[in-house]
Amino acid sequence: MEMIVHGFRFEVVDGFRFDVVNGFRFGVVDGLSMEYYLLRCPLAELIVKIKVIKALQADPTLAASLVRLHFHDCFIEGCDGSVLLNSTKQNKAERDSPANLSLRGFELIDEIKEELEKQCPGIVSCADILAMAARDAVCKAGGPLYDIPKGRMDGTRSKIEDTINLPAPTFNASQLINLFGQHGFSAQEMVALSGAHTLGVARCSSFKNRLVGGLDANLNADFAKTLFTTCSASDTAEQPFDETRNTFDNLYYRALQCKSGVLDSDQTLYASAETKGIVDSYASNKVMFFSDFKRAMVKMSMLNVKQRSQGEVRQDCYKIN
Repeated sequence: MEMIVHGFRFEVVDGFRFDVVNGFRFGVVDGLSMEYYLLRCPLAELIVKIKVIKALQADPTLAASLVRLHFHDCFIEGCDGSVLLNSTKQNKAERDSPANLSLRGFELIDEIKEELEKQCPGIVSCADILAMAARDAVCKAGGPLYDIPKGRMDGTRSKIEDTINLPAPTFNASQLINLFGQHGFSAQEMVALSGAHTLGVARCSSFKNRLVGGLDANLNADFAKTLFTTCSASDTAEQPFDETRNTFDNLYYRALQCKSGVLDSDQTLYASAETKGIVDSYASNKVMFFSDFKRAMVKMSMLNVKQRSQGEVRQDCYKIN
């Protein structure tokens, strides 16, 4: 049986109620719900959205940063805000891993959390703030509008050694398919999530390997010159993933078709027979990409979420209670 309550769509199956989001069913029995904050903190989502929009108006490059923060959080220990925790004398946290040193957006998350604590003390988790901020950043940058179930708890573990599970910029398609597969994603979902690189930049240190030892057969010669020029500045010099670094579109995939992917892990998607057709589809059909991307993002936001008995709602996002 299907019901619509306060604009939310539900299904009741065998006595249990499920929220239906972008084609997925999420059980309220699992502790997550579309209307989780409806009574607990009615202004929560509006506060996040306003703060994100204001921040992106001042600095559009933050859109990529917020999406990346969410991804780096979810792929380590699940979507539990562990990437936000500071290191202590007794523990080196994920945040200090070489793979995470270029992450940005922490100050905005702290600002949002501070405002939410004023409105609804101890209610809105940092993990949910990350997920909502990434969602709103995608939309503000021109990407698809989607929603996510809420109710994630914040984790209490953050270990630098766990970041070895993040995909490396040198990964080939087989390695990416295997890694994402371990988290329950198909090859198509992996390629769709890789489309987040339509936003943002990469530092030279993550792609300079492609510029040594002879010409990379999967690298456009003219684009190689562009990358070389970028790297002539410093290892921290930045190269946009596509021509519209602050706009969420499908130009990332068109760049791959031209052998102008910045990272090995980008261009391999077009070099591999297993993923080349998916890239072609997304390059020619933005609607398809947007649809698949939002479904994959909702799925990612559900990775290994902590429930109330497994976590907490932090008072400050950078330290456990």
